[in-house]
Amino acid sequence: MGTFSKGILGGFSGKVGNVVGARWRGKDVMRSLPTRGTYTATQLQIEQRERFKTAVMFLTPIKNLLSAYFGKPQGDKSSFNLATGYHIKNALLPDGLGGYVIDYPKVLIGKGDLRGISNGGVTLDTNQEVTISWDDNSGQGNAATTDELVVVGYCEALGLFETANPAGTRNLTTVQLPLPAYWAGQEIQLWATFVTADHKQAATSTYLGAVTLT
Repeated sequence: MGTFSKGILGGFSGKVGNVVGARWRGKDVMRSLPTRGTYTATQLQIEQRERFKTAVMFLTPIKNLLSAYFGKPQGDKSSFNLATGYHIKNALLPDGLGGYVIDYPKVLIGKGDLRGISNGGVTLDTNQEVTISWDDNSGQGNAATTDELVVVGYCEALGLFETANPAGTRNLTTVQLPLPAYWAGQEIQLWATFVTADHKQAATSTYLGAVTLT
């Protein structure tokens, strides 16, 4: 990088050929463009990129939910950043073709210190409906009857999510969740969690399992 005194044309900014002009600390400076190297990503870097891409593509449609219920921001890491990091590390499986797929039982839609779901389960009803059930553990720890149930369903074949927020309250012990009619015949993954009525706390979510809609 070199400096120069203003001549007849004065200083300049931007790129001219392979030279870049700019102002730096009150002086006009020029520098040459860097030479592009022959960088080749390592296998580990390629794998990490694939893991990141797979996790982000899966999580982005429910970003708002994760931003609200996946822990507390840590420094410059948002709740969505934390959710992405968790899934990259814990919720991916190799697909045997150099890529990765989602390990559904490891997926979390919420993470926190609220008392979670006790004995949660899902059963298939007719007309693209499922029943979510659980035990009422209100009064145990910080669990309250007014805690709201949040349910997320995912259809892998269509790449679509369906969210019920809220689907009911902790004291109900059972709710019916209608799913889109055009999901008929598809396998659906389901997760659920509780959040406080003021939405300030969340429980670590539970994987309820998979059902194939009739």
